[in-house]
Amino acid sequence: MKYRAVCFDFDYTLGDSTDSIVAGFQYGFTRLGWPAPDRETVRGTVGYLLEDAYTLLTGDRSEEGRAAFRPLFLEAAQERQRRETRLFPGAQELLWDLKGRGVKLGIVSTKRSDTLEIILERCGVLDCLELVIGSDRVKRHKPDPEGLNAAMAAMGVSREELLFCGDTVIDAQAARNAGVDFAAVLNGTTPAPAFEPWPCVHIAPDLLDLRNWLGEQAKKTEH
Repeated sequence: MKYRAVCFDFDYTLGDSTDSIVAGFQYGFTRLGWPAPDRETVRGTVGYLLEDAYTLLTGDRSEEGRAAFRPLFLEAAQERQRRETRLFPGAQELLWDLKGRGVKLGIVSTKRSDTLEIILERCGVLDCLELVIGSDRVKRHKPDPEGLNAAMAAMGVSREELLFCGDTVIDAQAARNAGVDFAAVLNGTTPAPAFEPWPCVHIAPDLLDLRNWLGEQAKKTEH
């Protein structure tokens, strides 16, 4: 296949942590004196760095407020995320299929690496992955290309050989900034038209479609 490596965002690309994320936002906001956001409002921020999501919803750009939110969020959400997060239908099959084809796999996410690794191990797919790059393993977060550049270096692949799959415009921007191909996955809150300004090699309504499309790319290469 053209792609020797595929990297994925996690939240709303491969997995769903909505309940725990909403609980973390509502707890953190209440403790800081802000009105508790509703579920759909929180869902619209999934994929942003926590501090940026806090600022987006409150308008508070102070370092004090931004720094105070993360530990409160984690107090309510971290253990729940590790226990309750589920993979979307087709995620496990997609990862094992690509692994079986000899494709190197990685995660580049704004979630913490330790939380991701616990979730992925519990869901039976951690062994598929070459690397997990969470928010704690980069200094500059998506859409900065630092995480994708680190993944390419670690996996020994070129920009032309890496595909990044994600569910937000932030993911699309990160792929463009890294100079790699991007496939959108519509498991989250971002609709297909939002990706039109960004170069996408494919827009997948779900992970089954993404798996089928990647299989077609492999067949083209074989022929």
